[in-house]
Amino acid sequence: MPYVTPGSGDAWAVESAQRGSVGTQRLLEVREMSPPADVALALRLEAGASVIVRRRLMLTDGQPVELTDSYYPASIARGTALGELRKIRGGAVSLLAEMGYRPERVTEDVYTRLPTETEREALGLARGEWVLGLTRLLRTAEDVPIELSVMTMVPQGRRLRYELIVE
Repeated sequence: MPYVTPGSGDAWAVESAQRGSVGTQRLLEVREMSPPADVALALRLEAGASVIVRRRLMLTDGQPVELTDSYYPASIARGTALGELRKIRGGAVSLLAEMGYRPERVTEDVYTRLPTETEREALGLARGEWVLGLTRLLRTAEDVPIELSVMTMVPQGRRLRYELIVE
């Protein structure tokens, strides 16, 4: 929940600290681009629309454990801190909420696969090791897609926890 709740700050650092580790992240790239087809479909973008992508390397105790690419419709993110190569005070979810795009719906897909060579090298994996993938789509109460994050993780030491409220 802290990853999708405005006001949670650096959820990665908090979660890591709860496990007795130090969680940090390195911002690798921020740019506007034409989205891959699956990203455009998830964000329901019109043909020719662009996205702002924020690529990060997540570290635990200085070791790479996750690559995260977060995509935002450029129509929402352009001209905001989402499009700047710097950390966002309070986090992207808080900024989106301040802009009137409060996440209310979350869809996550969890899967395993072999990493690309680039991912394998970035995460320090041996040949033949698999990665854990998680794709998270955030939408407003009006069902407007506002963020798609694609996470590629080392499987060792990872735990995914879900709490659902059935109404």
